[in-house]
Amino acid sequence: MKRLLNRAILLTAVLTMSAAGWAQKRPVVTWDRQSLMMNGRRVCPVMGEIHYSRIPAEEWETEVRKMKEGGVTMIATYVFWNHIEEQEGIYRWDGQRSLRTFLEVCKKADMPVILRLGPFCHGEVRNGGIPDWVFEKGCKLRQTNPEFLKMCEILYRQIFTQVQGLQWKDGGPVVAAQFDNEYRGHGAYLMALKKIAQEAGIDLPFYTRTGWPKLSTPVPYGEMLPLYGDYADGFWDKETKEGTGNYYKGFNFKGFRSSTAIGTDILGTQEAKVSQGDDAYPYFTCELGGGMATAYHRRPYIYADDAYSLAIVKLGSGSNLLGYYMYHGGTNPEGVLHTLNECQTSPGTANNDLPVCTYDFQAPLGEFGQRNQQYYRLRPIHLFMQDWGEELATMEATFPTPQDLKKGEDSQLRWSIRSKGEEGKEGKAGKQTGFVFINNYERFANLGEKKNVQIEACGVKLPKMTIPGGCMAILPVNVDGIEYATAQMVAKREGKIYMMQVSGLPTTIKMADGKTMKKVKPLGVDVPVYRNIYLLTQEEAERLFLPKEAVVTKLSVDVKKVKEAGALRKIEKGRARVAAAPTEDEWAAAAVYKIAIDTAIANKYRRPLLRIAYRGDCARLYVGGKLVADNFYYGRPFDYGLWRGQGDVKEIELRVLPLQPEAPIYLPREASKEAGEMVESVEMIVGEEE
Repeated sequence: MKRLLNRAILLTAVLTMSAAGWAQKRPVVTWDRQSLMMNGRRVCPVMGEIHYSRIPAEEWETEVRKMKEGGVTMIATYVFWNHIEEQEGIYRWDGQRSLRTFLEVCKKADMPVILRLGPFCHGEVRNGGIPDWVFEKGCKLRQTNPEFLKMCEILYRQIFTQVQGLQWKDGGPVVAAQFDNEYRGHGAYLMALKKIAQEAGIDLPFYTRTGWPKLSTPVPYGEMLPLYGDYADGFWDKETKEGTGNYYKGFNFKGFRSSTAIGTDILGTQEAKVSQGDDAYPYFTCELGGGMATAYHRRPYIYADDAYSLAIVKLGSGSNLLGYYMYHGGTNPEGVLHTLNECQTSPGTANNDLPVCTYDFQAPLGEFGQRNQQYYRLRPIHLFMQDWGEELATMEATFPTPQDLKKGEDSQLRWSIRSKGEEGKEGKAGKQTGFVFINNYERFANLGEKKNVQIEACGVKLPKMTIPGGCMAILPVNVDGIEYATAQMVAKREGKIYMMQVSGLPTTIKMADGKTMKKVKPLGVDVPVYRNIYLLTQEEAERLFLPKEAVVTKLSVDVKKVKEAGALRKIEKGRARVAAAPTEDEWAAAAVYKIAIDTAIANKYRRPLLRIAYRGDCARLYVGGKLVADNFYYGRPFDYGLWRGQGDVKEIELRVLPLQPEAPIYLPREASKEAGEMVESVEMIVGEEE
């Protein structure tokens, strides 16, 4: 029955593609229970979340290019309702709110886009994106309530004015749309939103919804693909201690697609079950933690290995689309009536206090486009998905180790196999091909080495190995003339196969022709270790095919303290029972520093970045008396893109509130717990000259 349903949906999707789509030579997008397909060819996309309205419009082209260079092949973006209609009937599609202009940038970059339409988005925006005036109506929200659905209809028709002519069938980038977010009610509400969208003119190859939490009643099969997620840690937990929650489950290979750790502040305790029938869809993710935001009461510090491990585990568990949230950080736009950050005092989604400005998210690409460590760390996986996605998509996942490991379990290696069989002569079974996924890593667990491990997959025994603590890898078995290798597959281009040496794991490569090479050393991108096989170091693999980057220089910047901090504020708990961020009045008691900027030097470089190393509770930057950036201290520097300042930025005011050791706040181990505040250094990070 499932196979018949899949065929029916494939046929329907093909038939609904318009003649205009064919004329524009856009690939026909279809799907079945395994993967997406472009003109019948299976693909395993890498989807990166970027919020266009959180980035200045003049930066979009550069940042989309960076995403593409990072291996992202599809973009997801929210359309925040209160960013475009903060005041009822007054629509803002100007500047960085211009969805149409952003979509045109994506079209130019040949980057498909999934629009996350709301009306509820969350995204750490005030009220989850629903304008305050909607709450003032007093009607029931996120239900099949005619009054609310009428407002959604007006919203979707407005969005269509931006999308018209840029849908996939028109040769544009918009390939899919998501309805609402993190919804647990009746499927009829989601279907009502889809009907409204289609009647407004939104006509796309497929539609999606978040696969968590479980719906109380389902949507009909084939109407919306459920997408999943996992995070290494969460700002939303009310606990203020390290390692809280069940995020550890995201580091275990398992058949269960969803997460019970996402959004516990809103959704509460979640059962480890997906909606009935969801396993008949392809396994996709839309919220794999590329980083994590910092709330005032809880400030997780995310490592590059956290993101890398989550990606390895999801891929090894059967996912055929890795969607990162966030892949690119941003800055909240200015509101007319309110600040647009999530806060405990707003009428909706009022469970956490987020910074007014920053939504950096510790993402692979930061708030100001900084290439962070996980940007490079994740690239080998993304290249692998591009070049072996067609083979990987039909490989089923099997789990040799238990799927319900306890937190910190260290008695056995965590690994999985994705494999498929091939037919031999006269219909007899041929060799199986596959990939072995290894994850000897769990956040905070310090997993130890595993000695004398012998992995058997696809009828092949790999040599006995000692797997170091923290080791993560994707190893080939019977792939492209390689019987097995203890090096990671990265890319195959122009007949060349690039592999990455796995840290702490001696490289052995056995070819199908019988040639075996042991303790192979990387020779770089120009010298093969055997025929068409190239072995790279991790750094070489992470930067494979990237253009050469400008040398970065750090210039010291003068800073002077002009005012000591006043009396300590009393930290109250808000209505969500977590510590409340400082009020505007309480910022008057902050210590004040003056930062002098040499504009002649700053203007010499393209995108000079101000980097402030400080300790304290939280900090703000003001230019000309206007708040331009803020930071909740968590052990990483406070960055600000100087090019975003109005005119020539000569002097910046930095305000820092002192840390109170007994405050009900989670600070990571990387952050100083010392009472008070101090600015340790201020630098200008410069690279490419104008």
